Amino acid sequence: MFQDEIKLRVRYSETDKMGYVYYGNYAAYFEVARVELLRSIELNYKKMEDEGIMMPVVDYHIRYIKPAFYDDELKIITKIVNLPSSKIEFAYETYNQHDELLNRAEVTLVFVNMKSGKPCRGPESFMKKIYPYFE
Repeated sequence: MFQDEIKLRVRYSETDKMGYVYYGNYAAYFEVARVELLRSIELNYKKMEDEGIMMPVVDYHIRYIKPAFYDDELKIITKIVNLPSSKIEFAYETYNQHDELLNRAEVTLVFVNMKSGKPCRGPESFMKKIYPYFE
């Protein structure tokens, strides 16, 4: 398993009329968290896309437990639980500044060859960097 943690501050524009973080914003928060997790081991989406591999989301599940509010500082813990193959699965937990669990989520992305449009194994450069975390 491999994990990383980021912190984000909730902006006013990310809340709804009830003052809660609008539920759809969590997908964007999780994207930031997974990009930073990959960046922490010197992997990035841009380089993979330049090499002809894209990673679309194919599955997204979230369980909301408590709301987040304007100006809350969120801690998002992101994990890659299993060694990636043709897909990569991320697990998330979001906490507020009081260390209260707000939600849990899972997001699955698939490696896709941009020329063929078909799923493929993760690029060798990607797999080399991530493999040591699963030995």
